[in-house]
Amino acid sequence: MKKIVIALDGYSSCGKSTTAKLVAAELGYAYIDTGAMYRAVTLYFLQNHVSKTNPKEIKEALDNIEVEFHYNPKKKRNEVYLNGLNVEDEIRKMYISDQVSEVSVIAAVRHAMVAQQQRMGRKRGVVMDGRDIGTAVFPDAEVKVFMTADVDTRTKRRQVELLEKNQLVNLDEIKENLQKRDLIDSTRAESPLRRADDAVLLDTTHMTIDEQVEFVLEHATSELLKNEHAAQQK
Repeated sequence: MKKIVIALDGYSSCGKSTTAKLVAAELGYAYIDTGAMYRAVTLYFLQNHVSKTNPKEIKEALDNIEVEFHYNPKKKRNEVYLNGLNVEDEIRKMYISDQVSEVSVIAAVRHAMVAQQQRMGRKRGVVMDGRDIGTAVFPDAEVKVFMTADVDTRTKRRQVELLEKNQLVNLDEIKENLQKRDLIDSTRAESPLRRADDAVLLDTTHMTIDEQVEFVLEHATSELLKNEHAAQQK
């Protein structure tokens, strides 16, 4: 059966990553967390004091950044490696969340990461989640879903995620961070966060993860069956 690309775009803490991981596992596809790639770049910029307004420093940094995903069988998850070092836990911390949108808005950063993402998905058979997968990275993705949820629901979900990582952050700080990222992501000049014209809207405010996964799988299965039928007609 011909493999497809599934693009999940949307706001932070809508359940994109969890849904994408489970959909990928169900279909036997690769899962690519594009947001983690921008978090890794942000970590590198902070560790190496790269100025976000200095094009020369940014180019030199990007030339020295290699982001990879490796599966951890013990934890049963893909983990992010930055230049050979496992940074999965570090990039999920709040200080990275505070800076990632300001780094990902830089055109050179987006061009570099989009090129990597397109290479990863060249052979299809991938589930990607992010902000611009259906509009910039894979505008030809066979399945596009744009995910949203009200900000208070997202704030509570994000706090739970942080608590699971032993990070205690108050709700007001999280909500402010999410609103700041929403604004930057949706108004940036380079590949802004927006719903693709052919993307299906999925509001997860009152949905469980299982319901979200089922929704995406229904659309993916429909597309796969349509492709198979078309191939049989040839």
